[in-house]
Amino acid sequence: MGLTACVLAVDAGNSKTDVAVVAADGNVLATARGGGFRPPVVGVEAAVDTVADAVGRAFAAAGVSSVEHVSACLANADFPLEERQLAAALHARAWGADVEVRNDTFAILRAGITEPRGVAVVCGAGINCVGMRPDGRTARFPALGRISGDWGGGWGLAEEALWHAARAEDGRGVDTELARVLPRHFGLPSMYALIEALHLEEIAPARRHELTPVLFAAAAAGDAVARSLVDRLADEVVSMATVALTRLDLLDEETPVLLGGSVLAARHPQLDDGVRELLAARAPKAVPQVVTARPVLGAALLGLDRAGASARVRERVRAYYEA
Repeated sequence: MGLTACVLAVDAGNSKTDVAVVAADGNVLATARGGGFRPPVVGVEAAVDTVADAVGRAFAAAGVSSVEHVSACLANADFPLEERQLAAALHARAWGADVEVRNDTFAILRAGITEPRGVAVVCGAGINCVGMRPDGRTARFPALGRISGDWGGGWGLAEEALWHAARAEDGRGVDTELARVLPRHFGLPSMYALIEALHLEEIAPARRHELTPVLFAAAAAGDAVARSLVDRLADEVVSMATVALTRLDLLDEETPVLLGGSVLAARHPQLDDGVRELLAARAPKAVPQVVTARPVLGAALLGLDRAGASARVRERVRAYYEA
């Protein structure tokens, strides 16, 4: 294995890791998938070991021993210090001479645009927003939850739905169908029973995310409380996008605003329409579009950007993933 490829692309999220080995001409030599990347839970070295397993399989399939550039878009790389620490950990694996680490939201952004210019809002379990310009300027948020001013994401929506449903059942809040459909989802007769089951972990905490689609179904059926939460999420998405556009001096230019993550990609009509209407009012030149491409494509394109690859080379990689 004496060959050297151009880019090792890594998209490592909390639930899975995708890697790709890309040649200088844009051909994808090999791909591999691994487990989730969770440094806060298992530690940096153990998390990188998960990536290393996928990289080893991809290198073997490609017949290479190293690359020129490692382009890694990683979950939990929320601050420059964390990016530097993770870059050092990846560099120590000797996969390539040049290592660049970014937050994984940048992969979704770059996957959806033809040049490094635009803004992306990602709403999956959590919510985040990033933006970039070809001159290297970026805009981003810490995206650590309530301590960094965030609201929304699938987890946040489920928590809000539970809060309103609990108060509706015991009389502290207004009536909402959520008080009935949330416990029904788990086969329980009341919010009291659901609260007890969650508290005692008879229902695993991670299963709370199952309540987000229940919330959207209640909103679609006309429940006022559920609809208010969906409207609030649309407002949050547009607020983040507008701030990023303003920071990058793109508010007055036609600029793509990419919408990604499981919640936005589901294209719930009320949320989708709300985001587009609010964007039209606050950022009229923004061009919203839902991203469906795999984020590892974005990591590969960022690596090719750094390598100075031509548009033809970048399009060859895109064609591979969009075929």
